[in-house]
Amino acid sequence: MTNEEIASAPGYWTNSKETPIPNGVKLGNGTLITGPKAFARYRAVNDDALTIGGLCTMDGVHFALGREGRVTIGGGCAFYGCLLLCEKEIRIGRFVVMGWNVVICDSDFHPSEPAERMLDVIACSPLAEGRQRRAYPSKAIHIGDDVYIGHAATVLKGVTIGDGAWIEPGAMVTRDVPAGMRVLGNPAQIVGPVGEES
Repeated sequence: MTNEEIASAPGYWTNSKETPIPNGVKLGNGTLITGPKAFARYRAVNDDALTIGGLCTMDGVHFALGREGRVTIGGGCAFYGCLLLCEKEIRIGRFVVMGWNVVICDSDFHPSEPAERMLDVIACSPLAEGRQRRAYPSKAIHIGDDVYIGHAATVLKGVTIGDGAWIEPGAMVTRDVPAGMRVLGNPAQIVGPVGEES
């Protein structure tokens, strides 16, 4: 295929012959999703729950969206073996690259207080018989354009990452990263502008 043919081809999931793409998923032209488990934990009910721009590669990405989760990904992105865990909102800009085993997580997914957490574990059990889960904190994540997130990095709830930021492999991002800055470590610390040697 030529570049023009790729850019004009409809978005495609390699497993869509066996399992249809879920409702609420919108793929831009030239976008490819690979992997049989891409939507294994997709529970979203909104019409615009997952929107991916054109010319993106989502290779082995797991889209784990809760009922009200919304994920928006701009065009020209390349994600490899990532896990997007969304209960509220994850918004990602254009030309973002994510390495293997990156986790983007907008929620704690369980209460932090031990007794409440045990009740939540019981509610998640197959034997729960419709028992309601406890509330847990969730807060939107926003990732700007031209961001690089290295393999095995984690971005937690409420974080905003500015345009052009560089997240080093293995970083645990728990607070905002300004545009054009490079961070590393656990918890992630700013080490200087992108391109500057530390």
